[in-house]
Amino acid sequence: MKVSLVRRAIAEFLGTAFLVAAVIGSGIMAGRLSGANIGLALLENTIATGAALALIVTFGPISGAHLNTVVTIMDALERGLPWSETPSYILAQLLGGVSGAVAAHLMFGLPVVSLSIHARNGSAQVFSEFVATFGLASVIWNSSRSTPTTVPFAVGAYITAAYWFTASTSFANPAVRLARCLSDTFAGIRPADAAWFVLAQLLGGLAATLLFRWLVPSLPAHAETVLVPHDGNN
Repeated sequence: MKVSLVRRAIAEFLGTAFLVAAVIGSGIMAGRLSGANIGLALLENTIATGAALALIVTFGPISGAHLNTVVTIMDALERGLPWSETPSYILAQLLGGVSGAVAAHLMFGLPVVSLSIHARNGSAQVFSEFVATFGLASVIWNSSRSTPTTVPFAVGAYITAAYWFTASTSFANPAVRLARCLSDTFAGIRPADAAWFVLAQLLGGLAATLLFRWLVPSLPAHAETVLVPHDGNN
């Protein structure tokens, strides 16, 4: 039985909110505990973010737990999610991201919103986002169709690694990317740097989708369990 669009949108909102709260909140905590040791702070931020992707287990049976605008667009391209429902998913993710940033600030006694001044720009950073998102989309595309029960763990492990092997620390998610503009903390990024990052993320997701259509033609066109809600009527 398919879950109603309203319930799925709420699941996307909550899942993205918790994900952003984990990213920003752990960044704040890491900064406070580690002081000037940026490497240690990044490690703490990484572990918390990777572990927080257990949210996929929680919200997967409801909405598919996209929690990422690129994943939603990939799913729509593969006809797993109707295009008519795609705007609702994306809006829920964007609002969830903003709410997660606000929640993180409130938990640590910071201003509700503080635009970030943390510069992340240049061709190397933009290319890193393409690589990070291409890798994430590849992991999701293949594992969700071949061994869907591994998706939460595969995604968590990949993001944990990508924090360290990409110069941008692997945002790989437009909704999270925009939410981090609202936080002038360890995990923040300047609003002025947003457009190129989002473009690189979208191109990375599209490239992975097109590649895996050709690379593994024997796999189903779309996932049946993790990324796509159950069959049935709204």
